[in-house]
Amino acid sequence: MAQNISAYSALIKAEAQRLGFMFCGIAKAVFLEEEAPRLEAWLKAGMHGEMQYMENHFDKRLDPRLLVDGAKSVISLALNYYTDAEQTDPLAPKISKYAYGADYHYVIKDKLKQLLNFIHQEIGEVNGRAFVDSAPVLDKAWAKKAGLGWVGKNTNLINKQSGSFFFLAELIVDLELEYDVAPTADHCGTCTRCIDACPTEAIVAPYVVDGSRCISYLTIELKNELPQEFKGKTDNWMFGCDVCQDVCPWNKFSVLHNEPAFEPHPELLGISKNDWEDITEETFQKVFKGSAVKRTKYAGLKRNIAFIK
Repeated sequence: MAQNISAYSALIKAEAQRLGFMFCGIAKAVFLEEEAPRLEAWLKAGMHGEMQYMENHFDKRLDPRLLVDGAKSVISLALNYYTDAEQTDPLAPKISKYAYGADYHYVIKDKLKQLLNFIHQEIGEVNGRAFVDSAPVLDKAWAKKAGLGWVGKNTNLINKQSGSFFFLAELIVDLELEYDVAPTADHCGTCTRCIDACPTEAIVAPYVVDGSRCISYLTIELKNELPQEFKGKTDNWMFGCDVCQDVCPWNKFSVLHNEPAFEPHPELLGISKNDWEDITEETFQKVFKGSAVKRTKYAGLKRNIAFIK
């Protein structure tokens, strides 16, 4: 059986690579003992802001066996989205790199489905579920357990060889596999660049982000008006924010992604500051068809642009 476990694990990793995933690691499906008090304290401090859903399914967030009956393994996957493409007008409101192309939820879900089908074909009847940050799964904790990297001071998962510009996703399966030796040591050292650079001082302590102060939260998750205390502090971001990743020294090792779906819409990067300020719903629908930016909706984007004007 041990031979099978090893062979199955190698098969899954090879297929993940073929599907375009940058990393694939496997961890044993257990209760996340270390994360429990941390998550509880974070929620108690109200650092999730308006993200009420973070309070739901507390037990499920910490135990994958409550999400998949008989779960034995958590397969963690990373998909690179790094690009050196930039918006051409330096004064234009900024959009996070991850949202240049197609909505990653769909791109990754499709790859995960293919991977699960492959497991069914090659290994047999395996019960499993795919997750792309839309369910109560602590993806960074699992990626760390699976040896994909360490959680940095900006709370992003960082990999020594390729930085942090990648999406995380999971397959939770009731199949016993070979578990990766983890976690990777923390290589942040004495560096505080992310903490020093955060425009809204959202990184309130090393490894602690007050989500309610984060520009990504303010421009995407927050449904109400943006608090006036952040006026002039959102660094011209209208959707998401890359500051804590852009300043991270480990991201000098980032390599360009090779996922066609993540190529920017032909018009997106060339839109000028004035055109953003005058954007019509028609243009919004055209440029962001199938994009993650749809999450903030036309009204939300207009609100964000008006706030930084």
